[in-house]
Amino acid sequence: MIPLSVAWDDIGGLVDAHERFLAGALVDSAVRDSVLDSWKRCRSAGLQPHQLLVPYAPDLTLEDRFLRAAHPVLKDLSASLTEPGITIALCDARGRMVERLGGDRQLRDRLDEVRFAPGFDASERIVGTNGVGTALAERSPVYVIGREHFADCLQPFACAGAPVRDPFSGRIEAVLDLTCLRDDGDPAMLRLVREAAHSIEARLLEQSTQRERALLAAYRRAGPDVGGWPRQPRLAAPDQGDGNRGLGRIDLAVLREKAEELLASPQRTLDEVVLSGGRVATLLRRSVMGAAGETGVVVEARVLGGSRLRQAGSTVVGSTAVGPAAGATSTGPAVTGATGGEPLLAENVTDAPPEAAPTAARALVDASAGKGTGPAPGTAPTGKGASSATLLPTTPAVSAKPVAGPTVTIRSAPPLSPTGTGERPPTRDGSGGDDGSGADDRLLLVGELGVGRLALLARRRLELLHDAGVRIGTTLDVTRTAEELTEVAVPRFADVAAVDLPDAVLQGEEPGPLGGAGTPLRRVALGSVHGMPHLYGVGDPVHYVPSTPQARSLESRQSVLEPVLLEAEGWLAQDRARLERVLAAGIHSLITVPLRARGATLGVVSFYRSDKPAPFEEDDLSLAQELAGRAAICIDNARRYTREHNTALALQRSLLPRGRPEQSAVDVAYRYLPAQAGVGGDWFDVIPLSGARVALVVGDVVGHGLHAAATMGRLRTAVHNFCSLDLPPDDLLTHLDDLVGRLDRGEGWAVDNSQADCGIVGATCLYAVYDPVSRRCTLTRAGHPFPAVVAPDGTVEFVDLPSAPPLGLGGMPFETVELELAEGSQLVLYTDGLIEDRHRDIDAGLDQLRTVLAHAGRAPEDTCEAVLDALLPERPSDDVALLVARTHALGPERVAQWDLPSDPAVVSRCRALVTEQLASWGLDELAFTTELVASELVTNAIRHAAGPVQLRLLRDRALICEVSDGSSTSPRLRRARTEDEGGRGLFLVAQLTERWGTRYTPNAKIIWTEQPLPHT
Repeated sequence: MIPLSVAWDDIGGLVDAHERFLAGALVDSAVRDSVLDSWKRCRSAGLQPHQLLVPYAPDLTLEDRFLRAAHPVLKDLSASLTEPGITIALCDARGRMVERLGGDRQLRDRLDEVRFAPGFDASERIVGTNGVGTALAERSPVYVIGREHFADCLQPFACAGAPVRDPFSGRIEAVLDLTCLRDDGDPAMLRLVREAAHSIEARLLEQSTQRERALLAAYRRAGPDVGGWPRQPRLAAPDQGDGNRGLGRIDLAVLREKAEELLASPQRTLDEVVLSGGRVATLLRRSVMGAAGETGVVVEARVLGGSRLRQAGSTVVGSTAVGPAAGATSTGPAVTGATGGEPLLAENVTDAPPEAAPTAARALVDASAGKGTGPAPGTAPTGKGASSATLLPTTPAVSAKPVAGPTVTIRSAPPLSPTGTGERPPTRDGSGGDDGSGADDRLLLVGELGVGRLALLARRRLELLHDAGVRIGTTLDVTRTAEELTEVAVPRFADVAAVDLPDAVLQGEEPGPLGGAGTPLRRVALGSVHGMPHLYGVGDPVHYVPSTPQARSLESRQSVLEPVLLEAEGWLAQDRARLERVLAAGIHSLITVPLRARGATLGVVSFYRSDKPAPFEEDDLSLAQELAGRAAICIDNARRYTREHNTALALQRSLLPRGRPEQSAVDVAYRYLPAQAGVGGDWFDVIPLSGARVALVVGDVVGHGLHAAATMGRLRTAVHNFCSLDLPPDDLLTHLDDLVGRLDRGEGWAVDNSQADCGIVGATCLYAVYDPVSRRCTLTRAGHPFPAVVAPDGTVEFVDLPSAPPLGLGGMPFETVELELAEGSQLVLYTDGLIEDRHRDIDAGLDQLRTVLAHAGRAPEDTCEAVLDALLPERPSDDVALLVARTHALGPERVAQWDLPSDPAVVSRCRALVTEQLASWGLDELAFTTELVASELVTNAIRHAAGPVQLRLLRDRALICEVSDGSSTSPRLRRARTEDEGGRGLFLVAQLTERWGTRYTPNAKIIWTEQPLPHT
């Protein structure tokens, strides 16, 4: 093990993202998904970016068959790299380097320093994110540059890696990597390494089994002497200006698909396909038998018209070129396949001049003259090979009548003359082998009758199921999951796919019984190769009648196959006029599968075929059921998440304020928006206080989900309780901080650490009290963002409150700031989700908020709308609470205040002052009660307290009477006994008023009462 330690290198924005990732922050917006996933795996594996331990294993190698396939590709790749600053690395399936090619001396030395050399391990779990290890982990090509590497020592490099798979088993055999210095990096490296990996896979595919080689040798030994094509009409020579163009990829793919179908067909032996440029390809299937009794079939193609097919290069069959000992020459089409697996396929075809284009049949001439069967009169020689590397469906323009194909039986394998010179070998008649028809003959496929295509179909089905497992269920959204099912199924399995679900599933509820007549469903997703306007569209309600395959499927909970919809009267009974138009559009076959998960039926999916001429078969049912089963589990997961999300959201909304409280100190507007990830712990509140004051609160519990919502509800209730005690803002936060700490510690109970969310990770709070009489606002905060004050002229100022830790940490006092606000000012309180997200830091958010708020005369509701429109992203990652309060003032005409001496004689004067003031306000109805209350409170202050006494009346939404004195002793309400001479005054006050209480100021206490104003 070799320890590596390299200093950090700064290459730009990724450095900050990497540091924040290591610190636990979210960096989704700054890093590509594949790289971020790799970083997470590295962190889970315990890797340290500054120190790696790289194991070394000597004498690493790969299988000979793989090296034979890889070395020519690596040689060509190395020769194609004009820049010496790129090295090629070949690693085994565990990420250990086997070979390293190319690169200048400087690059090799730097790679040796970081142990990126043969024998060393480059897997992701050892050295972190890199082209080799990440390509293995992702099982797909990757490109990594600079700081995207997890390890510090690898950041000076750029690399592109791609896995190399066995084409039959799909297993990763090796990893190919291109590495250079970071400044020389180019995303085109990814394309190069991907193409090289595909080339190695193609060469592996060419290494067919001995049985397949025997079949091919049998075909070649037959040469042009058996069967043969019907004589083609002589055509003019093709245009030489286009002669080197050859067949395109689509034409080759069409030929391959038709050859596969012909190979698998038990009856058909001849077919015709119209290709681009007016060319017509005739496909012929023939039977062959090897010397050891191997039986199989070959499919040949003759292309008429257009440009000629050209072919060059040696034929590689299996692991070596087929030579005379094997009964074939070393030239001809390269052929691949798998008996009992994929059909043997002609490959590696390139354009070449006519004189360098020997055909498979013409290149193989029987060495023993007279031992073979000559060509039948009136026939042309056969056998020129064709190639295709992709598979694209098409429909043949002409289907020829089946003809009997000849069987070739080879008893012995006499030596054949090699024709490796590139010249066209002569035929028996001494000609150069061109029949003058302007046609090209090619060997397309060699394999066993019907087996190759079945194996290929099985492979495609496995690939489709793999893609379904990867692509279905990427979100926890019911609708999106249904759409993903249609996207996977169309066009690879069906031409149209439709998903119907009940509304209960969409809302997250338990689905009711489905089946029978009139089951209410809704079309949630519809995918099609072409538009199908006659089918029900997305969002349409669907009521299937009992005879339809969908209703039968829901009722029986089994899949239903309707191979020929034209004969399906039960399906047509749904809406005959509509469905006849569907049939006219080409839809001809149907499979319906119920979506069942965990014992419940969630809906039904319908697969239709239109473009594919073959109807659904019984074998297709299992594939449809597997697709639907996987999708049903994902839909049920999304449904359950929706239910839990809705439950948490309902809980949170029930804990947030509903409506506006009765107070006249401020006009308020508020907004709460939950995060896309789930409900959170943000809350706000407007709490009326004594003396016409009002408390404004905004808080944030860290996290999301039910725990955060429940904790928010507890804190909000605690704030209400503390407000009822009329505590000063700093004292209130002190009590709240102590409460949060006790909640974290389990409130004295043994804490259950088995639950990850049993404690409060953190909570912040901003608390403000506004007094409309003095127009003063007192604010304090616990780890919360600064509030904003918007003056009547539109000037915006963020109040710089003293810093304090979040709630629950304890040990630090909370400080307050007192402001005098002009009437009409706006106080803006918010949570951090409004100004900060993964795409924007807090300073930019504050600047943007200042700009939005800088408007004079705007109502609070308009301010809320403007702020959210400007700052809120489309999909907020955190929930947002916003509270805007516009201040009012309680003018002197609504306030009466008197300073009274500590003399019992002043009580009568107090009654007169109260009666006079109420008369001036037009509140004579309250005069008797109010003068009694005022006299009792003043008497108690004179008798039991000290210091100056003050009487104040406020006319607000209620009539408020306040008496203050210099004592800190709070009166206590008690029931007087019969023999007691006193103790009944406060009891009378409580009975005559709606509310009463005590609050404290730094130098005094105030006894206050409220009486409702009479209705006018």
